[in-house]
Amino acid sequence: MRMITETYDAVIFDTIAVAENGWAIDILDQTFLPHDHVIKRLTNATEGGEAISAMRVRGAPLIGVTAAYTMALAMKENAGDKNLRCAAEILRNSRPTAVNLAWAVDQMLKLLLPLEPGVRCKAAYQRANEMAGKDIATNLAIGEHGLTILEKIKKKKKGECEPINVLTHCNAGALATVGWGTATAPIYLAHRRGINLHVWVDETRPRNQGASLTAWELSRNKVPHTVIADNVGGHLMQNGKVDVCITGSDRTTLNGDVANKIGTYLKALAAHDNGIPFFVALPSSTIDCKITDGVKGIPIEKRQSEEVAWISGKTESGKIERVCIVPEGTPVENYAFDVTPAKFITGLITERGITEASYAGLTALFPEYKRQ
Repeated sequence: MRMITETYDAVIFDTIAVAENGWAIDILDQTFLPHDHVIKRLTNATEGGEAISAMRVRGAPLIGVTAAYTMALAMKENAGDKNLRCAAEILRNSRPTAVNLAWAVDQMLKLLLPLEPGVRCKAAYQRANEMAGKDIATNLAIGEHGLTILEKIKKKKKGECEPINVLTHCNAGALATVGWGTATAPIYLAHRRGINLHVWVDETRPRNQGASLTAWELSRNKVPHTVIADNVGGHLMQNGKVDVCITGSDRTTLNGDVANKIGTYLKALAAHDNGIPFFVALPSSTIDCKITDGVKGIPIEKRQSEEVAWISGKTESGKIERVCIVPEGTPVENYAFDVTPAKFITGLITERGITEASYAGLTALFPEYKRQ
C-alpha cells in the first residue's frame, strides 16, 4: 500500500461517539446542518433505527457504524436472543439501499449469537468501537490511493497556479463517515499537501447534501469550493472546467456497478461523453457479492414525497422555515438513489488500491469475494 510521509490529524466531525456515561450514543444530527450544530443522544434500538431512517446520520459507512452501536444499545436493554433479532430487524428495515447497514448487522449477529447473554453487551460495544476506528483507517487508505490520481492530474497542468477542478455529488465526506470521508479523503490529503485544487459541489436535490453538508465541511477545512445547481455539471465538463469526478457509493456490485445518490448516473454519462475520468471511492464494506446486475438487482429506496415538495432554509431574519415549492395536490416521486453501470466508471478507489470497475478488478484486490 502506498503511504504518505506526512502525519496528519484526521478530518473528523463529531458524527458519532459513545457518550460520557459510557453507554449512550451521541450523534451529530445532520438534519439541522448547515445552520445549527445539534448533538442528539440515542438510548435504545428504536431511536437508533429512527436516526438512520430519518437521515439524522447518513452516508453508507456512518450508517454501518451507527447500526453496530444500535445493536450494542439493544444488548444493554435486553441481551436475549429475541431482542437481538428484533433490533437487527428494525435496522434492516430502516434503509434498504446502503449495504453497509446489513453488513454491520450481520457482523454483530455473527459475533453475538454464539455468546451467552451475560457477555453480549460488552462484546457489542467493543466490536462497534472497532468498526468506528477501522472506518477512519479505511478512509485514510482510500485517500492515500486517490491522492495519486490528483497528483497525476497536477503534473499535466500547464501552470503551477492552475487548480485541479474536482466535481462531487452528494456528500461522501467526513460527515458521511467516522472520519476523512471516502470521496473527500483524497481532496483533504491533496489540500494538506499544498496541491492547488477547487471543488465543484453539486447541491444534490432533494435533500441538498452537497450544498448543506459537503460545502459546510469543506469550508471548515478551508478547501476552495463552489456550490452549483445539479444540472450545471455537464455544462462545466463541456467547457473544460472539470478535471475529474469523484463520488461515493452506497452499494457496489461485484461486477462494478455502483448505487449512489440520485443524479450520480447523469454525472457519469456527462463525464463519459466529455472524456473526463469518473472515479468512485468506496470501502470494501459496500461491495455486495450477491448482486451482479446493479440496475436489476439493487433495491432503490423511495422516500417521502415531502422531501421533494418542501424545502427548508434560513430567512433574512435568521429564522429557519419550510416552504412548499410544488402546486398543491401534485403527485411527487422521490427516488433516493440510482445505479451507474460499470462501463461508465473509470476506476474504483478502495482501501487496497485503485481498480477497474469489473469482477476481475475487484476480485484481484479482494480475492475473498471470488465466486466459488
